[in-house]
Amino acid sequence: MSRLFEPVTFRSGATSKNRIALAALTNAQSHEDGTLGDDELHWLERRARGGFGLVATCACHVAREGQGFAGELGIWGDQHLEGLTRLASALNAHGAMGVVQIFHGGARAIGSPAGEQPFSASPSEGVRAATEADLARVIAQFADAAARAQRAGFGGVELHGAHGYLLTQFLSATGNVRNDAWGGSLAGRARLIRDVTRAVRERVPAPFVVGVRLSPEDFGNARGLDLDESVQVARWLAEDGVDFVHLSLWDAHQNTKKRPDQHALTVFRAALPPEVRLIVAGALWSLQDAEAMLDMGADVIALGRAAIANPDWGLQVADPAWQPTRPPLSPGALRERAVSDVFVQYLRKFKGFVEG
Repeated sequence: MSRLFEPVTFRSGATSKNRIALAALTNAQSHEDGTLGDDELHWLERRARGGFGLVATCACHVAREGQGFAGELGIWGDQHLEGLTRLASALNAHGAMGVVQIFHGGARAIGSPAGEQPFSASPSEGVRAATEADLARVIAQFADAAARAQRAGFGGVELHGAHGYLLTQFLSATGNVRNDAWGGSLAGRARLIRDVTRAVRERVPAPFVVGVRLSPEDFGNARGLDLDESVQVARWLAEDGVDFVHLSLWDAHQNTKKRPDQHALTVFRAALPPEVRLIVAGALWSLQDAEAMLDMGADVIALGRAAIANPDWGLQVADPAWQPTRPPLSPGALRERAVSDVFVQYLRKFKGFVEG
């Protein structure tokens, strides 16, 4: 039996029944006010039923003005608790560990009240620089969101420090040109994500899991990131109490750009204490893909596209003869996989995923 099916225990004491995770995926299936939509519930519950030991929600905004996408699940107010509790209960019923990914869009936010500019580390077109008051408020909002997730019955949260959202905007050497204590050196640029991590960790009790997702190097909207700086940030976050570091690699079969002879997993594994778990995502489809990541130091593998196309991946992959379904898939086939019409439309943004 593959190690993929062995349980994994996090440093705070919680255990996932296996090493298979659903990565946080934008799906646009909730309501305008951030309350849970039934389609989002069905999408996530279906993967829990399909054998995923750790199931992450989409990125959930910790502030109304921090929303990144239409139809995004919110966690910024107690009005969201009823739906979050329903969702956590549904995931728990299948033995999955539910994890809420929490984030703030910063410069990429769409939810700012009328007449208010979104804020980021530094000003740009249509975006203002965050003030001390903004940052104090955001840190408190992340802590409040984690507390709501814990009250709702989830097993943990994942801080979204990847993909160019607010925490990444502060980490960026090119996007953060502040000359105060929140910018300049790496220590200054990492201050926000560290303060958020510590505030969250202090707010929730063990065995509630606190992890972070990082983009180790530039890709897509994540810019101004250096591999060695990202490793140092991960070391600091380990000191601050994270249970896991989730590496968002997009293509986990490739080595790092900065050191083409080394894979990000081996670099981060060597830098982090063994009790800090490593999760990896990026174009993983088969049992062989997953086992290769475990061999390089991953503790958990996270699936995105493969989980959309194969809701029972966590069960079916135990059969050595099984081969996962790959895109393109018809809208009807996606609906059979608990992907609503709204989510199907969103997936049309990705070339070759939806047929017809």
